[in-house]
Amino acid sequence: MTTNVLAIERLAEEIVSRLTIEIEASGRHIHLSRGDLEALFGAGYQLNRVKDLSQPGQYACAERLTLEGPKGKLERVVILGPERSESQAEISLTDAVALGITPPVRLSGDIQGTPGLTVRHGERVIRLERGLIVAKRHIHMTPEDAGRLGVADGQNVRFRCFTNRPLVFEQMEVRVSPKFSTVVHIDYDEANACGFQKGDRGMILP
Repeated sequence: MTTNVLAIERLAEEIVSRLTIEIEASGRHIHLSRGDLEALFGAGYQLNRVKDLSQPGQYACAERLTLEGPKGKLERVVILGPERSESQAEISLTDAVALGITPPVRLSGDIQGTPGLTVRHGERVIRLERGLIVAKRHIHMTPEDAGRLGVADGQNVRFRCFTNRPLVFEQMEVRVSPKFSTVVHIDYDEANACGFQKGDRGMILP
C-alpha cells in the first residue's frame, strides 16, 4: 500500500509540474552598458556576481545604485548582469509614482521612446536619456515547453495564479527561446495583488 501511495504521489507531482509553471516576482533592477558602468564605478570595473537567477547566464550583483526622478528616488537598486548594449531600468508602477515619472509597460529591451532618469553611485552621477520601463508580465519558455503547451513566441495568454489571492492575469506575453528556462515573471505590484509566495505556480488557460 505504501509503495502504491508513493507512486500515486509521484504521478500527481509530475502532472502538476507538466501542467503548471513556476511564478517568480521580479523586483526593481537595472541593467548597465559598459560605458555607463565605467562612468559610475571607474574604468575597467567588473561587477561582483553574487546570485545566479533562474534564466541561464543572468545574475544579481553586489553593487547597488540610486534611481532619481523629479519627485523622489529609489535607493539600493540591484544591478543585474551581464552587461547590455544599452542601459535599462525596470520598476513597478508604484515605484514610478515615487519617482514622479510615467514609464510605459514594455518587454525588456523595448526602450525606444521611453523616458530617462538619473542614476547615482555615491558622487558619480549619469543621466540616461531613455530606458525606464515597467516590465510587462511575461513567461520565459523553452521551445519544448512551448510546443507541449501549444503556445508561440509573442503570443498573449491568460494565466491563472494558484496563490493566496488567486486571480487571472490577462495579456501575459510568451517569450520562447532555447536560451530560456520556463518561468513566469511578474513584478512586485502584481505579486502583492495575487498574494504570491515563493514556490507558487499557475497555469495557462485555454
